[in-house]
Amino acid sequence: MLNRRRFIKVTSASLAAPAIFSASRAFGADWPAKPVRVVVPFVPGGSTDTTARIVGARLSEIWGQPVVIENRGGAGGNIAADLVAKSDPDGYTIFIVGPGMATNQFLYQKLTYDPVNDFAPVSMLITQPNVMTVPNSSPAKTVKEFIDYVNSPEKKGKATYGSSGIGTTLHLSGELFKYLTHVELTHIAYKGGGPAINDLIPGRIDVTFDNAPSIFPHIQAGEVRGVAVTTTERIQVLPNLPPIAETVPGFDVSSWFAFFVPVKTPAEIVAKINAATVDAMKSDAVSLKLKALGADPKSSTPAELAAFLQSEIAKWAPVIKEAHITAE
Repeated sequence: MLNRRRFIKVTSASLAAPAIFSASRAFGADWPAKPVRVVVPFVPGGSTDTTARIVGARLSEIWGQPVVIENRGGAGGNIAADLVAKSDPDGYTIFIVGPGMATNQFLYQKLTYDPVNDFAPVSMLITQPNVMTVPNSSPAKTVKEFIDYVNSPEKKGKATYGSSGIGTTLHLSGELFKYLTHVELTHIAYKGGGPAINDLIPGRIDVTFDNAPSIFPHIQAGEVRGVAVTTTERIQVLPNLPPIAETVPGFDVSSWFAFFVPVKTPAEIVAKINAATVDAMKSDAVSLKLKALGADPKSSTPAELAAFLQSEIAKWAPVIKEAHITAE
């Protein structure tokens, strides 16, 4: 009888062990135990992809696990967002995303995901300014001079600005400028920032609000004239350019990237990803590479990122609606 009781006791303990082990895994005690993927909502080679690879390489070192970059471009980032929203909430799928997280709900009539309720914020990664730039042939050397030029009798109703596409921060920067200054500017959407710059240089368009890393070499080479930056502070690579906000109060636009995960990811795992990301962003291996691209590395708490996303939603909703912008 004693042996039978002992057998039952040992067997019961053995059967319970997997449940205990599973509970431990559920709360992330051994996370990460396998490769982690970072889903990028655009094709390789862009700023989002570059940031993901720089940060991902450092996270791989911290975790001792491969960090795999998976590019899922298309539909302005909506394909990737839908994929992540429906992924297992186990911490092994991370979404790197930017302003589209705030703006796509206003640009597209119907989304297959909820940008707020289907994701848990993890950490901010970078902000990246845009630069208001005009052709060398333009008489405008300051923001005020540009506004006066656009409002002049010979130019009023004829001024244009170019962007890399509908709904991008390049596009929305121009719309916010119109919204706050009440100037007339006609938007011309190109299939990328490069073609827009090619038309800016000879003066076929009057202004762009391009990403700093893209336009900086052309300003440095003297091919175009930088007028101001879209952020509220000056930037290191172009310290002589003032913020647009010094002339147009309330103007503040950044391209930004941040980490999100599926909403039901356990808080313990979100905390682990956040801690590792904060560590990564502080390392020279990451920060120096990002700064060389004109980006400003800045991590955050999940709560800070959640508040930032809400502020972006509140900022862009009236601009997009008043301008009747649609990506469909």
